[in-house]
Amino acid sequence: MKYRCAVIGASGYTGLELIKILLQHPRFDLVYLGGSQGGERIDAIYPALRGLCDLVIEKTDVHKVANTCDIAFLALPHKNAMEVAKPLLDLGVKVVDLSADYRLQLENYEAFYTNHIDKEHLSHAVYGLPEIHRKKIAKAKLVANPGCYPTATLLAAIPFVPYIDSGFPIIIDAKSGVSGAGKGCKPTTHYVKINENIFAYNPIKHRHSIEIKEKLELFGNESYEVDFIPHLIPITRGMLVSIYARLSSDIDPIELLEDIYADEPFIRIRTEPVDVKSVAGTHYCDIFAMCNGRTLYISSAIDNLLRGASSQAVANANLMMGIDEVTALPKVAYIP
Repeated sequence: MKYRCAVIGASGYTGLELIKILLQHPRFDLVYLGGSQGGERIDAIYPALRGLCDLVIEKTDVHKVANTCDIAFLALPHKNAMEVAKPLLDLGVKVVDLSADYRLQLENYEAFYTNHIDKEHLSHAVYGLPEIHRKKIAKAKLVANPGCYPTATLLAAIPFVPYIDSGFPIIIDAKSGVSGAGKGCKPTTHYVKINENIFAYNPIKHRHSIEIKEKLELFGNESYEVDFIPHLIPITRGMLVSIYARLSSDIDPIELLEDIYADEPFIRIRTEPVDVKSVAGTHYCDIFAMCNGRTLYISSAIDNLLRGASSQAVANANLMMGIDEVTALPKVAYIP
């Protein structure tokens, strides 16, 4: 049996990555592409898709999506996503939302983003980290796909939560390729600005800090000070996260990671520092950790467009539709 799917917000980078995966998926048929305006063929926007996909991006019509699709991927900005998700869910379509609209508790969402217009469905949304919430995702109608920074951070940090001393801050130094800033050009993403450069942006105050803090506290049942500092670096794709915390007891960090993630096919525990090239183009998350006394250092690497967005969305959709989770997830890194 095949399931019909839609990608809404198809013209962006994460939309493109979704399309590339879904075109090779044995159980999903990509039948609908949606956008804010519509009228342009996807292979005219992305010539790499010529001969592979000639669907026209349509102005999003939720009733048409409901009549033609079993599941929809929303690669839309926050606020726009819930405006589409709400009617789709009411019409019986399963939704994987790649925006922030359903990731946070209401109070945190409205403090860091905007007023929420779909509180009913927000209360039923499942946070889409398969390694943590696999059983809940399999039963979900709505999955909130995590952001790239929280994905890389939480997969690395959650195993250590029982051993982290909450009296000290958790410091997260994160670096992302320019594709993480989205398709729209901004002063900080112009070639002249980013080439041969690196800089922090929105340190401490970045919106992803509350997503990381909320999930760590829910998992650890403790209150943590989380200091999150993102940086933009001059590469197209990839993310490297370094985490520093204080331990409350002595542990062997590699042994702990290998034990917790022993059966996870897309978590690779490294015994040397991780790097971006080894994961770029894949669904893998590579993790390394070491201790200096009670100081814990953890490093993780992911592809921000894939494990941090599109391939994770497909993994969640696989679970939601009763398909083997690993189906069609990319494994081969882009190494020149």
